[in-house]
Amino acid sequence: MSRALIVRRAGPGLTLQDRGRPGYMGFGLSPGGAADRLALAEGAALLGQDDGLAALEMAGMGGEFEAESDMRIALTGAPMRAAIDGTRVAWHASHALPAGARLTIGGAEAGSYGYLHVGGGFGGDVRLGSRSVHVASGLGQAVESGARLEIGEETAPAEVNRLLPVAPRFEGGTVRVVPSLQTDFFDADQIERFETTRFKRDARGSRMGVRLDFDGEGFHSDAGLSVLSEVVVPGDIQITGDGAPFVLLGECQTTGGYPRIASVLPCDLPTVVQATPGTALRFRFVTLEEAVEAERRAAAHRNGLRSALTPLVRDPHNIRDLLAYQLISGATAGRELEET
Repeated sequence: MSRALIVRRAGPGLTLQDRGRPGYMGFGLSPGGAADRLALAEGAALLGQDDGLAALEMAGMGGEFEAESDMRIALTGAPMRAAIDGTRVAWHASHALPAGARLTIGGAEAGSYGYLHVGGGFGGDVRLGSRSVHVASGLGQAVESGARLEIGEETAPAEVNRLLPVAPRFEGGTVRVVPSLQTDFFDADQIERFETTRFKRDARGSRMGVRLDFDGEGFHSDAGLSVLSEVVVPGDIQITGDGAPFVLLGECQTTGGYPRIASVLPCDLPTVVQATPGTALRFRFVTLEEAVEAERRAAAHRNGLRSALTPLVRDPHNIRDLLAYQLISGATAGRELEET
């Protein structure tokens, strides 16, 4: 590979992530992968490429990057303040990044995990079928300042300046859950209180999971004291020893002995992932049939993302080479030069 993005300044939590490593739970390795899987699909739609390509995950803050050659980028996930050579650019959109241009990405303005995608996807070593860094197991490592990130060859049409409207998932809200194997270990009043409690995302959390804070007594199950360590999966909500719920995420352990009161639907997990400390979350039980239908609609939504793209309307004040466009007719879409 000859194309690359140079990392001039790395934020504290930069890692390459794709869809992770399914199939290794039996060996003690959880799937991992991008914390917000929907953001991967959104970036792929914006660049017209496969959503299995690796993107750069930014935990709360981005960094400064320099294009070694002409390339396309897309920005998804938690909105962050981004600029190309000092001119602010839109989030949830695709842009051209010419050779030598500097892309700066600041802190998150909402949510926790932002994503930088490149046309052709990021390269790097493939381990156990994935380029994802698995922080909890020490598989791979974080991206540091000075790194040269190789980029794959472009196979998609070179379209840029596309905008993707996204549904809110960065400010908490109600998350749908289904009963787990141990929900019946909790009394009915405990279940009802769990469903009516307004939780807040605790400051303690990582790619493995997040703890939830709340007012009142902790949740408890006498039957839960006899639970043996058994398989757990991302989305499971364990009730820890102090009675606080803990939602497991992509890099969770593969077994656990705390009783599970519920399990978050995979399509709603990004809302938990993107919640910042203090963000309010509620949980609502749905039936298995409702959950299957919700997942079906979510899959249809992901498959239809490309049809939702709209042209990115640019502010003339931010088009440095405005006079280079054909303005005789009195109007320009602001992207003609990139499309020639």
